[in-house]
Amino acid sequence: MKTVLAVGLAWVLGSAPAWAVLGEHESSVSLDQEYLRGVVRAEAHEGYSLQRITSADGKVVKEYVSPAGFVFGISWQARTMPNLEHLLGSYYTQFLHASQSATRRRGPLVVRTDQLVVESGGHPRAFHGRAYVPSLLPKNISAEVVR
Repeated sequence: MKTVLAVGLAWVLGSAPAWAVLGEHESSVSLDQEYLRGVVRAEAHEGYSLQRITSADGKVVKEYVSPAGFVFGISWQARTMPNLEHLLGSYYTQFLHASQSATRRRGPLVVRTDQLVVESGGHPRAFHGRAYVPSLLPKNISAEVVR
């Protein structure tokens, strides 16, 4: 029974539209726009660009893109928790291992490794968080821009 459930879950997750993924090219932003049925607003900043997707139900996903065209950070505000597997892509496994080994207390979940930082918190109807890859941050850009 567990095998059937696992296969079903993998099929559902595998067939879902992809989110912009950390370390991937910015072209994935259009997939997010379709998935969220939202409006994209691009903002140029010194040293990076920001793609802000806002859906009709109030979800906001911000994707931070380096001058080379790669997503170095993602942040979110939404009524429901986003699918972190899609957001983190190849970094998801690292996130799982680090979050399982961390001592969990009340408050936001914070995972910090040399390769990935994820901060996530909130409660039903008010989730927020951010994730970034320190090695992908553009020169002279602080991680604090990902918010």
